Formats: sequence, structure tokens, C-alpha cells
Amino acid sequence: MSESAQPVTPVTFPPAFLWGAATSAYQIEGAVREDGRTPSIWDTFSHTPGRTAGGDTGDIAVDHYHRYRDDVKLMAELGLNAYRFSISWSRVQPTGRGPAVQVGLDFYRRLVDELLAHGIKPAITLYHWDLPQELEDAGGWPERDTALRFAEYARIVGEALGDRVENWITLNEPWCSAFLGYGSGVHAPGRTEPLASLRAAHYLNLAHGLGAQALRSVMPARNQVAVSLNSSVVRPFSQSAADLAAVRKIDDLANGVFHGPMLHGAYPATLLEATSSITDWSYVQDGDLRTANQPLDALGLNYYTPALVSAADESRQGPRADGHGASSYSPWPGADDVAFHQTPGERTEMGWTIDPTGLHELIMRYTREAPGLPLYITENGAAYDDKVDSDGRVHDPERIAYLHGHLAAVRRAITDGADVRGYYLWSLMDNFEWAYGYGKRFGAVYVDYATLARTPKSSAHWYAKAARTGQLPPVEAA
Repeated sequence: MSESAQPVTPVTFPPAFLWGAATSAYQIEGAVREDGRTPSIWDTFSHTPGRTAGGDTGDIAVDHYHRYRDDVKLMAELGLNAYRFSISWSRVQPTGRGPAVQVGLDFYRRLVDELLAHGIKPAITLYHWDLPQELEDAGGWPERDTALRFAEYARIVGEALGDRVENWITLNEPWCSAFLGYGSGVHAPGRTEPLASLRAAHYLNLAHGLGAQALRSVMPARNQVAVSLNSSVVRPFSQSAADLAAVRKIDDLANGVFHGPMLHGAYPATLLEATSSITDWSYVQDGDLRTANQPLDALGLNYYTPALVSAADESRQGPRADGHGASSYSPWPGADDVAFHQTPGERTEMGWTIDPTGLHELIMRYTREAPGLPLYITENGAAYDDKVDSDGRVHDPERIAYLHGHLAAVRRAITDGADVRGYYLWSLMDNFEWAYGYGKRFGAVYVDYATLARTPKSSAHWYAKAARTGQLPPVEAA
């Protein structure tokens, strides 16, 4: 038999592997003024002229609040056995303080019941960037009180849903909350204050620890508590000492600032040194880092594209291609001497380079960083300029190739000894993509924003085959 005729070994996943999709409350729910919900920072931000593409808001989004039963049915039809969604804090606790609004919690009770009835395992994210506006008015994440309020909120939701939901995530991508929200200002609340971004990072770490404690105080011991980090794969432009120092600086700001306290109970010494001109970190009180360093049951990793950095100099100072939106303010406090470069290769509609090797690298890093801790890929996906064909279908072969490559990288990591237990595709369906408005489509399901009709794309059918069989179909299969 010739080499080209050798049979292809199927890429097969463990039987208990979770095949999921993910969403977030503000991006899909809509109903922003119903049943007691009050504005979050994203309501305020999106209604501020010039903050989002086309002035788009999440007021209606894709109306999941009213269409959740049909959406869950669609998940079941696509063979998903897991669904990760977030709770709208201001729907449950409108001022960010005090008792819950039960009608807000009732929506999530109904959603969980619907998922369980269809054999889909729910995974709850407590915070996916939508801080109640009243808490921001009191100072937001750069203030210690916000972490205390988060613990109270976590306890409320844990008490309400902990009997039926086993998988819990405290925070989604705290890096974005801290550094895009308070540093570059491209995310809500749109502040551009380097010191505030570092204070926010610390109080998000504290909120995670306090939230994990609060959840465990009210939930069955069988439940799992995790956090989802968008840890960066940071690569050097060259092997020069200056470029390697640039990698160290960005790695600390992207990764160590969160996994240091959460996994090891300490900030990297190099981070403290690099940011010493901005802050003396005196707001870190005794016991804060012990609190942040709560035992985790799992770790969520979100991955889209690697970063390529160098020391900044006139000969190599290209565009700031850090993949985090256009702003004249940096999301990297203390790293003005670092330049970002566009990595080579094919790109998605976001301009992000497609590189599955980065996902494998990330998984193996955290296999070493937190030995014995189960891992989940809690976000991975791609935006493309999807269109409805004349036959009424949405063909997205690029997304199929993207998913195949990244899922194969996950399986390769499992073969290499990583304990990866599930994958959540971002996203279940097209939705409000933050400052990009409705211009970027990440969904496996196409949404017609005029009618809100849902149409599974060819990638959704491909992913459904993978979920049902536990192995990756050929890229050509849809």
C-alpha cells in the first residue's frame, strides 16, 4: 500500500468528554428593562455615542430571554451535552447589593430545568463583564467593596441553583475586565487609567477567591468551582535578550497577574517591579492572596490567537497588533517599551491569526503550571463574514477547518498527558460582539438580526457529528 493510501486514524476523544457551546448574558439575552433588571456597565457603555460599532447595543441582542426554550431545543438537536452561560448580575441583584429579585433568578431556574430536561449539562459563569452600573458609580472593580459585593452575589446564585448545577465559573476573562475596561477603555466602563486597571486586577483576584468561598458555603460538595482565564501564548519576535524580556513583561501582565494569585498565592516579582512606577501595590492587604488562592476543581482556558512581541525600537515599531481593539491607550500598564507584531498566517474576520499550535502550547503550559488540575477549553472559535446562500443555508468551511484544527490540538494535548475534559465552542450563535456590535459573527448558528431566525451553519452540523460520535469528522463533512 502506498503512503498516500494509508488509512487515516480517526481523532477520537474520551467517552466522558463534554461537547459544549458558550454564550454570555449581555450578548444574547436582551430584555434589558424587564422583570426588575437595571443597567449594567455594558448598557451604559453601548448607549454612549462612539463606543460601539454602529451604535449597536444589547437591548434586544438575540432575544434569548424570551426564546430560551427554542434555543435549548436547538442545542439538543445539535447533539451538545454541555452549555456554558453567564448570569446577568443586575437581573438578579439590580443594585449589586441586597436581596435578589426572585423573578430574575426564576429565568435562570427555568433555563437550567430546560437544559437538564434535554440532557444538557449546565455550566454557570457568574461574571462575564456586566457589572451593575450602581457598583461602577461607587468606583467599580478598582475598589475593594466590589469584591465583597461579588461574594454576596455568588452566594445568592449558588443558593438558588447549586442543587441542580454542578459546574461553576467565578469570572470570565478577568484580564479583559481589568485592562480593556479600565486601561485601554475599549470595553465597559471605558476608563483609561493604568493604576485603576491594576487595582481592578487585584480586586478581581480577591473577588474570585471570595466568590469561590461563598459558593462552597452554600452548595453540595460534589459541585466544581473553576475560573476561566484568557491566558495568552506570548512569543518573542527574536531570541534577543531584549525581546525575551518583552515576553516576560507581557506574560506577567496577561497571565501571571491572575494565575499567580489564583494558583500560587503570589504576584510574580517581575510584575511588581515592572509596574512599580504606576503602583506600589499597597492596596494588597494581608490575607488577600491567600483568599485568592482558593483550591480549584478545574481551570477554564479561553484561546483564540497567539501574541508576538519584541522590545520597541524605531526599526521594529509596527502597528499595535495586540488584538484588543483600537485605542490610543494601552491595556498593558508599564509595558510602553514593548511592541506587538502581527503573527503570520491566515486570519479570521477579527484579524486574528489562526494557529492551533498555540492552543496545544497553552494546555501543556497549564498542565505544568497546575499539575493534577482538570482543564476545560471554555472558549475557542472564530468570526467569519457568514452569508445565507440562495438555498437558505449558511456554508462556513473556514470555521469547520478552524474547529478541526483546534480540536485536533486539544486531542494532541490529551495524548501528551493533559487532563482536558471538555470543549465549549464560542459561540452557540451569532450575537452582540461587544464594541464590534453585530458586525462580527462567531456563532455556529446564524442569526438573522431582522427576524431573529436561527439557522445552523454547516459548522454546527459538523460539530454535531463530532459531539455525537466523539471523533472529528473530515473537514469536508458538514
